[in-house]
Amino acid sequence: MESTAKKNKKQKGSPENEVFQKIISHCKEYGFVFQSSEIYDGLQAVYDYGQNGSALRNNLQQAWWLAMTRLNDNIVGIDAAIFMHPTTWQASGHIEGFNDPMIDNKDSQKRYRADQIIENRAEQYEKEGDKEKATALVDKMNDLLKKEDLEGVRNLIIEENIVCEISGTANWTEVRQFNLMFSTKIGSVDNEASEVYLRPETAQGIFVNYLNVQKTSRLQPPFGIAQVGKAFRNEIVARQFIMRMREFTQMEMQFFIKPGTQKEWFEKWKENRHKWHLAIGTPADKLRFHVHDKLAHYADAAEDIEFNYPIGWKEMEGIHSRTDFDLKQHEEFSKKKLRFHDAQAKENYIPYVIETSIGLDRLFLSVMSNAYQEIESTNDKGNVEKRIVLSFPAPLAPTKVAVFPLTKKDGLPEKAMEIVNDLKLDLETFYEESASIGKRYARQDVVGTPFCVTVDHDTLEDNTVTLRYRDTMEQIRIPISELKAKLLHECSMSRILEKLV
Repeated sequence: MESTAKKNKKQKGSPENEVFQKIISHCKEYGFVFQSSEIYDGLQAVYDYGQNGSALRNNLQQAWWLAMTRLNDNIVGIDAAIFMHPTTWQASGHIEGFNDPMIDNKDSQKRYRADQIIENRAEQYEKEGDKEKATALVDKMNDLLKKEDLEGVRNLIIEENIVCEISGTANWTEVRQFNLMFSTKIGSVDNEASEVYLRPETAQGIFVNYLNVQKTSRLQPPFGIAQVGKAFRNEIVARQFIMRMREFTQMEMQFFIKPGTQKEWFEKWKENRHKWHLAIGTPADKLRFHVHDKLAHYADAAEDIEFNYPIGWKEMEGIHSRTDFDLKQHEEFSKKKLRFHDAQAKENYIPYVIETSIGLDRLFLSVMSNAYQEIESTNDKGNVEKRIVLSFPAPLAPTKVAVFPLTKKDGLPEKAMEIVNDLKLDLETFYEESASIGKRYARQDVVGTPFCVTVDHDTLEDNTVTLRYRDTMEQIRIPISELKAKLLHECSMSRILEKLV
């Protein structure tokens, strides 16, 4: 199996890719993301989150969850099982239609997604200034895929003279469809076991629980159900670090509405989700909406929120108007009524659905990409020094505050530990006493800790400490009695939520 280092080396080249590679290396070196099973040369497209990465993910998840459920009286959360009855996936269309068009290069044996390599050629045309040609190419591809004309897709690749990035040849196989769902057996004896699937999306767990939640919560449309959970897709072509993985986490909310109101609610949720990304510190110029050229058969509107990663604009979140397709399908296959009875209007209807769906892993990568900074400055000797900083917003940072005694003697460590013990019940706190203060500051900068507290000899005299800010390197003197309240205010998740009210 090809090692991560070898794969990464192949991707290097452009300045953008160099930045991306630095972020990948930083993630590993400082405990954010590791290759899964790395001691066995890794498992492709599967990653583990380290101590800092898991903390950052948890904070991002909390920021999303609180924004959905705490700020909206008509949205509740659930946690549906990964395993679901197999008929679920027949009703949703995943068994028949959850496929990607794949093509192989006969010389290199490398497999590609046919639609992606055509889209890459279209992006090349757009960068060259020929947007009309790029649009025409994508439209032609979408038309062929809609007709399921896979031979036409292959011919389009050949017409465009698209070659394999490894062999440099256009010796292509036919295009084939691959189903992306993982299947397994459930049951104690193999010949009695039933085939089930690892869910390829979390949304169906919400749809099959729609009636349970509606009745037990006594909510009526418009109302939403939110969920965070793992999903699994057998990606044949996995690439670009945690952008595309076989095991990933989705944060989804399905909003159930009265038919005919979907356009209004679609626009409202577009605005709401864009506002949330700004609230967590994403710059406006790194976000944009992308209207789907090709709608799913069940949708009447779909747009993506894209982020400008170091490797270009990529989808991070989708907002979809799914009509009544999902509940109608589950009603048909389950033979259970999933309609809402509006007593006031004296009517029954199957609700329409507006979906917001964001990949936590892609969100994580966008926050890492935005936070990573290389800052050059000139020291007292006139030498240029490079300082690497992860400038996370304080509520999202894995560690909120680091506490340092200036020296290891004179009672300073004991005083510092008193402060740690006072803070650690409310804030993620780190203690260190080795190396110089400057080196200790630098160690916290590279993992994104927003505040450092230094205990010195003056502390023993007047009960004040030095509070150092990561981004500005400003240092202020503050009484210990005021420290906790200040840090709690700066690091509270309410700093994000208040921007959404």
